[in-house]
Formats: sequence, C-alpha cells, structure tokens
Amino acid sequence: MTTQAILYILITGFFFGTSLVASRFAVGQFEPIVYVGLRLLVSSLSFLLVYSVAGRRYAWPKGWHIWRHAIVLGLSSAIAMTGFTSALRYLSSGLTSIISTAGPALTVIMAHYALADERLTWRKIAGVALALGGALLLILRGESGLTEVTQVSGWGYGLLLFAMLVIAGNTIYIRRYTQEFEPFQLTSIQVFAACLLVAPLSLWLVGIDWSGVNWQGIGALLYAGIIGTFLSFILFLHIAQEFGATAAAMTNYINPVFATLAGVLLLGETLTVGMGIGVAIIMMGVWLTNRHSRRRVPKIV
Repeated sequence: MTTQAILYILITGFFFGTSLVASRFAVGQFEPIVYVGLRLLVSSLSFLLVYSVAGRRYAWPKGWHIWRHAIVLGLSSAIAMTGFTSALRYLSSGLTSIISTAGPALTVIMAHYALADERLTWRKIAGVALALGGALLLILRGESGLTEVTQVSGWGYGLLLFAMLVIAGNTIYIRRYTQEFEPFQLTSIQVFAACLLVAPLSLWLVGIDWSGVNWQGIGALLYAGIIGTFLSFILFLHIAQEFGATAAAMTNYINPVFATLAGVLLLGETLTVGMGIGVAIIMMGVWLTNRHSRRRVPKIV
C-alpha cells in the first residue's frame, strides 16, 4: 500500500470517527431517521453550493447511466446510515466503530469473488480473521461502552450488523460499476438520492421536534453533514476507485481509534480492558493484512 493511500485512509478514518461521535451526541436530541434526513440535507446543500460556485470545474451530472448507479448507492447508503445511527442509541460511538471492523472483513471476502484484482491470500485471510475475531470478542463480552448501560440490547448489535452488510455491498458496487465516473459527481447525486428518500420519509413517519435541540446539537448535525458526509464520502469513493476495495475498507479499521478517543474525551464514554484487547487484536489484523502490500491496485477495465 502506497504512502498516499495510507494518508487518505488516515484522514478519512478521522473524519468518519469524529462524525460518529457527533452523531451519537445528536441522537440524544433528534430521532435517528430525522437526524439522518437532516444530515443528508446539509450535505446535499454543500454539494449544491459547490456546483453553483464552481460550475466550470464540476459539471452537473447528466445521463441516466450515472443516475442509475447513484440511485442504487443512495438507497443503500440511506439504509446503512439509518442503521448505524439507530445503533448509537444502544452502543457508544467508540464501540460502534470498533465492531464495524467486521464490515471491512466482509468486504475483503466479497471482493475476492466479485473483483478480479482483489484476490484473497493467506496473509489477508489471517489478517481478516484476527480483525473479525477482535470485533466478535467485544460482542461476546456484551460491551456497550456506555456508563449508564448495564445490559446491552441485542438491537444495537443487530442494527450494526445489518448496516455493515449493506456497506460491504456498497463498496464492491462502487469498485465494480463506477470506475468511469468522477467521484465528486457520483458522490453528490448519491447523497441527493439518499436525501430525497429519507428526508420526506422522516417527516411523514416522525416529524421534527425542535424543542429539545440546542446549539450543540445543531453543531453536531452540521459537522456530521459537512465533514462526515460531504467530505468523507468523496474521500472514500476516491480511495475505492484509485486504490481498491480493500484499501477503502481499511478506513473502517482506523476510525475506531479516533471515535473511541473522542467519545471518551467529549462524551464521557468508557474504555474497558476488553475494548482495549479487542482494538489490539483488530490492529494486529490490519497490520498483517497490509504487510508488504505496496503495489497500487489497478483499476478494473
């Protein structure tokens, strides 16, 4: 894996991790589906602003071919975001991000069968097994990462697993079918499609209650919408297209570090010995998966 790829992975992991902390804070003031709809709306407005001021550089995407893929990715992204956000009502942001390392493990396995240039090796298999084992250890221990929770609800784990399966499929789809598209265009209409689905649905099902929302909740929403969605999705798509599905999956191995630290410092979440052991096992798996892997993954033709 190249130095450039590692830098992209670290930056994207930081943005994803800290936006997860912002999301956990915000779900204390918004219903999850309402929060996701508003977050997508903020991100959509960010994309529209760029199109309006930099129209010469970023042309508005046209043609059914690109919109067809955007609708598929937008639908799946909306489902995954709602699942992750809902899980934050039962689990800490740090633990949620740590367990989500099972997602990249699923991606690496799926990529072996779906992508010709993402073959599994014994080193990758061992690394994935270690990383997945670390996540499973946390689940078996019944960790929540929350001081106020004494018994973890299975809903948190179930919602998280469902979201990870959707994200794994998303990553493969991006790598296989969207190589010819410019990442900014693809990401923008993906977010537009997700917003058009979730925002009206959330208003119809739940509605928005602003009475319990303060300026901190608004700030968390804006951070997650602009940094965690607008910018992070662009970087994630760029990594998937330029360096491969496995490299894109590695961002999910990095963000637990940032999410856990930020959650402890900002939200008073807990970091137990079991969580520390799980993180150590996961990082060993990441190191093993990437060891001696310096070749840039070629694009699919």
